[in-house]
Amino acid sequence: MSQRSTGWPAPAKINRFLHITGRRPDGYHALQTLFQFIEPCDGLDFTLTDGPEITRDGGVAGLPAADDLVVRAARALQARTGCRAGVHIHVDKRIPAGAGLGGGSSDAATTLVALNALWGCGLSGTALEAVGLELGADVPVFVRGRAAWAEGVGERLTVVEADRPWLVVVDPRVEVSTAAVF
Repeated sequence: MSQRSTGWPAPAKINRFLHITGRRPDGYHALQTLFQFIEPCDGLDFTLTDGPEITRDGGVAGLPAADDLVVRAARALQARTGCRAGVHIHVDKRIPAGAGLGGGSSDAATTLVALNALWGCGLSGTALEAVGLELGADVPVFVRGRAAWAEGVGERLTVVEADRPWLVVVDPRVEVSTAAVF
């Protein structure tokens, strides 16, 4: 097979604001936020393979492939659809890790959308969002691909038009754990 598809963008996002509205019994926080997409974008390339193996290169330095959300997304899509094809994923990482810009979630969403098309899985956007939610609360908004008002853990989305066409974002090169922030 060995078909290659290159240049799939995975954009960054910001939370224009974040209101914590409660804590759920499962330990997650209920929230309200406004997601807006921004530059930069990671870039993903996919090379389809005949066997069911999923491999990855590039991405966050030191992150084992098995722990990477792109690999986990591809495996989740295989499991959900029964797809027997495999893929090699190359991640060109441009979104700073640990900056709260959603790089890993975006990469996972792009993987779901790309492989749904490339493998011919036929899942709807809503079904892909449900698979994405199993991977992380931010993944569904990246699957949807539009600025959105979000509630719940971030999965209840209402598409909105961003009122500011541009923003200035400064990267102080400091990583912050999302779990520690909450």
